[in-house]
Amino acid sequence: MKYLILIQSNPQWGAAWEAFTPEQQAEAMVVYADLVDELRASGELVDAEQLAGRETARAVRSTDGVATDAPLAETKEFLSGYYLVDVESYDRAVEIAARLPEASWGGVHVHPILAEDAEPDVSVA
Repeated sequence: MKYLILIQSNPQWGAAWEAFTPEQQAEAMVVYADLVDELRASGELVDAEQLAGRETARAVRSTDGVATDAPLAETKEFLSGYYLVDVESYDRAVEIAARLPEASWGGVHVHPILAEDAEPDVSVA
């Protein structure tokens, strides 16, 4: 089953990252690279990407049939990346999510992706 692992960040983490030396940043990035390599080797990785900064993101709202975009609402937390995995179980998806550094200081969300032929989940409507 496929799961979307959403990585949430916040300004405090951004400030901490900026305070790292280039060597510390490179060392921290090894965690992500190793995880991607492992998931590729196991065949569990579908995709993983870092998202551009929140200042470039837009919220799209449709009013009277006309779509307008605006900067995201001012929030302390924002999405900074994702992993799309195809794994045997929810527990495995949670295990992967827990290995991300953001799980200890920011936030990581695990969302099951409904199969193409699944009934719609009306709880999100």
